[in-house]
Amino acid sequence: MLEIRWHGRGGQGAVTSVELLALSAIEEEKYAQGFPSFGPERRGAPVTAFNRVDDKQIKIRSGIYHPDVVVVLDESLVALVDVAEGLKPTGILLVNTTKTLAELKKNIRFEGRIATCDGTGIAWKELGVPITNTTMLGALVKLTGAVKLESLDSPLKERFGRIAPKNQAAAKRAYEEVRIISQGSK
Repeated sequence: MLEIRWHGRGGQGAVTSVELLALSAIEEEKYAQGFPSFGPERRGAPVTAFNRVDDKQIKIRSGIYHPDVVVVLDESLVALVDVAEGLKPTGILLVNTTKTLAELKKNIRFEGRIATCDGTGIAWKELGVPITNTTMLGALVKLTGAVKLESLDSPLKERFGRIAPKNQAAAKRAYEEVRIISQGSK
């Protein structure tokens, strides 16, 4: 089972990403869960959301405390929140940033695999707005293989209608551009 924790800010689409990934997994006849965890519900406030994806029925109904993957939609959160808390040593930390490993390490205490993607830059170019949810979803799909990239198409069309092609382009570009910058200390 793949367990994922998403960190974002209200209005950035973390909850939407969770929903889109779950629907994409279900489209592939996998089992999936997606659920948010809110603090103060206001635009810009930190938001955490979660996914589980598996080939077998998921019977767990608790929170996710030791995720396999953590996705950070807003790089400013790494200085405010311990985004790597509970992340399995064999896991992947995916951050929307253009920072170097040395710059990230100033605020992140994680010795495993770290991947980055310029989700904001891609979103500006493909969507015309700095909303990184579908962009980082493409990067996540590349790193984990949780679903096929094409499996995002139907949920994106359903959710975004006429602007779905822009979101598909953003996801595809992030899929192609995400990179692992640290293999960790295996």
